[in-house]
Amino acid sequence: MFGLEQTNYQPLAERLRPATIDDVIGQQHLLGAGKPLRVAFESGEPHSMLLWGPPGVGKTTLARLMAQAFNAEFIALSAVLSGVKDIRDAVERAEFVRASMQRRTILFVDEVHRFNKSQQDAFLPHVESGLFSFIGATTENPSFEVNSALLSRSAVYVLKSLTESDLEQLVDRACVRELDGLQFTAEAKASLIASADGDGRKLLNNLDITARAAQAKQVREVDSSILA
Repeated sequence: MFGLEQTNYQPLAERLRPATIDDVIGQQHLLGAGKPLRVAFESGEPHSMLLWGPPGVGKTTLARLMAQAFNAEFIALSAVLSGVKDIRDAVERAEFVRASMQRRTILFVDEVHRFNKSQQDAFLPHVESGLFSFIGATTENPSFEVNSALLSRSAVYVLKSLTESDLEQLVDRACVRELDGLQFTAEAKASLIASADGDGRKLLNNLDITARAAQAKQVREVDSSILA
C-alpha cells in the first residue's frame, strides 16, 4: 500500500528525483524556453557555475542532470563533510576519467560557502585547465562567501523557493507515481504544502511520513487528523 512495502527503501525525495530537466518542477525563470539554464543544457558545452538558493529547490538535482546531459562523470563533495584529501581524490578521479575514458567531469560541491579560502582556491587551477566544470551550491550570497577568483570563473544562477502551485504539483506527482494514488482533502493538502515553506525536499519528507501514518491507519484519503 502506498508504495512503502519495498525492502530496499529509498526516501521519497530520492525516488522522485527528476530524470530530465523537463521533469523539474519550478525554476522556470532559469529552465523555461530560451532561459539561461535551458540554453546551458542545450548548448552541448558545460560551464562552471554557482547555484544560489534556499534549501530544497533542486540545486543538487540540476547538477546531476547537467552531468547526465553532457555524459560527464559526476563527482559530488559536501563542504560540510569533505577536506583537502577529498578534494585531492576528486582531482585524481577527474584526471583518470579524462585519460582513460576521454570523458568530461562535473565536480559538484554542496554548501561550497563552508569551504575556507584555501580549499576554494584548490579548485582554481583545475577549472582553468578544463579538467572539470565546477558547480557549487550555496544558500548564502556567493558575492560574500565565495572567493572572488572562483566567483569570476563561474556563472551565478539564482534559484527561488517553490511556489504553492509548484508544491501542489509535487504532491500530486508523488501520489500518482510512488504512493498508489494516495488522496488528500483540500484542507489537508493545503496544510501539508504550507508546512514545507517552499522547500521541495521538506515537503516530500513530510509527505513520506504522512503516507506511512495513512498506511498504519489503513486509510486512502488523508485528512487533517492524520497530519496532527
